[in-house]
Amino acid sequence: MIVAIIANERLDEVREGLLGVQVAHMTVSRVTGHGRLRDAELYRGVEFVPDLTPKIRVELVVPSTEVERVIRTILENVRDEHGDAKLFVLPLEEVVRVCTGERGIDAL
Repeated sequence: MIVAIIANERLDEVREGLLGVQVAHMTVSRVTGHGRLRDAELYRGVEFVPDLTPKIRVELVVPSTEVERVIRTILENVRDEHGDAKLFVLPLEEVVRVCTGERGIDAL
């Protein structure tokens, strides 16, 4: 399982890049958070650092043989600036397709 936390404005590029390499199944959520560096914003002419910054969380479940290709595709479609993306790769115990009972790679 790959979890990508990306800047809101990068979603279209990341999604199109993933579709271009035949990765069509993903879950996308709007989240907030902050990392080591927090983005300063301007509000009515005054600079402030918000507690939490809006981001997009993209979750993908892919076969282990596809993980590196998916990571590469995401990296190619986000800007190389602080805070543009963070990727997490997690082992996945099991996948079950509820309607058929299929398990494992067949359930993807």
